[in-house]
Amino acid sequence: MTVSVISAGFQTTVQDCGRAGLRKFGVTPGGALDPISLRLANLLIGNLECTAGLECVSGRLRLRFHDERILAWSGGEFEVRVGDNLVPILHCARVSTDAEIEILPQRHGRAWLAISGGINVPEILGSRATDLRAHFGGWEGRALRDGDELPLGVESELCARVRDEIADQVSDWSAPRFVGRGKLLRIIRGKNWDDSTGRKLLAQTFRVAMNSDRMGLRLDGEEIAPASRRELVSEAVTPGTIQLPPSGAPVILLQGCQTIGGYPKIAHVITVDLGYAAQLQPLHEVGFELIELEEARQLLREREREIALFRAGLEARFG
Repeated sequence: MTVSVISAGFQTTVQDCGRAGLRKFGVTPGGALDPISLRLANLLIGNLECTAGLECVSGRLRLRFHDERILAWSGGEFEVRVGDNLVPILHCARVSTDAEIEILPQRHGRAWLAISGGINVPEILGSRATDLRAHFGGWEGRALRDGDELPLGVESELCARVRDEIADQVSDWSAPRFVGRGKLLRIIRGKNWDDSTGRKLLAQTFRVAMNSDRMGLRLDGEEIAPASRRELVSEAVTPGTIQLPPSGAPVILLQGCQTIGGYPKIAHVITVDLGYAAQLQPLHEVGFELIELEEARQLLREREREIALFRAGLEARFG
């Protein structure tokens, strides 16, 4: 079965949790900019956590379904409707045959839509994620367009049990929602951190530049001069790395980032806060708070523990 794209919105792409283990070949991990949001939405409806869904950025997304499905969404501030029914964030909704759904952003941000059975595009290098820069994966290696017909996978038995539990159009249960800390992202020191540069980074509020994208957030603010302007040997970078180019304007790398870079790595956004970074759009303001590596690890362990508890609760209810 398929789902028809009536209105594609802007930069809507097919994404899953990305391509792991291929960085040594120069292949970016890619995938959803906030994997936790996608994982939670998938869990809610009975999919495997990294089943391919849609990443929505802006504009009006309208889809028409050709068979009965269930869906859930997570992310920023969006209005999602199935027919006339409003679907709250991280709730399940039933979609009947030939029904339409509409997704509209209320403010800038991103949302991730999970559909039972998932978007069944071909796997490339172990993932269905769209790599917009390399033009492969997802739906023809590009953002969706009006008139596209996306293939859907076969629902699991768990999806069917979840659907049977939805008394009305929308479920009365939901997943935990993790809320960011306003304009602050927590960071740990990078390999090229020095106290002078670090103080300048922590002391100001930056504005996200207009030329930011899925590869990284470029930040405008008072110039931060690196401690040394000597050229560095290119080495591995990861999502969350904060690089400092010669311009003195920091760049936060996101899931679509390159695999190596030659700019100083002054800090790293902690994994728990990367999903909040994904919600930042041009002209948004952001600042940083320094924490220690062990605290960052503990926060990640706690986040994964909460997800595991939610997963166990779903298994107990529907398994």
